[in-house]
Amino acid sequence: MRSFRGADCDTDHYLVIAKVRERLPVGKQAAQRFDRQRFNLKKLNEPEVREQYQIEITNRFAALENVNDYEDVNRTWENIKDNIQTSAEESLSVHELKQNKPWYDEECLVFLDQRKRAKLQWIQEPRQSNVDILNNVRREVSKHFRDKKKAYLRN
Repeated sequence: MRSFRGADCDTDHYLVIAKVRERLPVGKQAAQRFDRQRFNLKKLNEPEVREQYQIEITNRFAALENVNDYEDVNRTWENIKDNIQTSAEESLSVHELKQNKPWYDEECLVFLDQRKRAKLQWIQEPRQSNVDILNNVRREVSKHFRDKKKAYLRN
């Protein structure tokens, strides 16, 4: 922000100009949510797999050349997309996403539920005793999660 004291606005106020920049963070979980399949593209580094994929793509697009030019653009695009996807499925296979937090189990859910209940109780009745209970529960939950994660990493 900046004020321009010399600008004559015919009032006792000063002209103020502000530049606003907005940054929208994208979380990892939001970025990983998608409907389409991910293919294992690292397999394309292998010469045999690359050749097989190229042959399949060539064969599928050779069949598309017979299509007339007056067909709907959207339909043509769908055909191209389907050909690429089926070729990739056959030669590359689907990339498996790694599972996050394998140490997170039902016991952890119980602890989280306990923490939610303590927080809800504190929100409904903001007394010092409820604050103390909430802090104790938070400490227990954090300790439990830390211990579970350490045990998993040790194994």
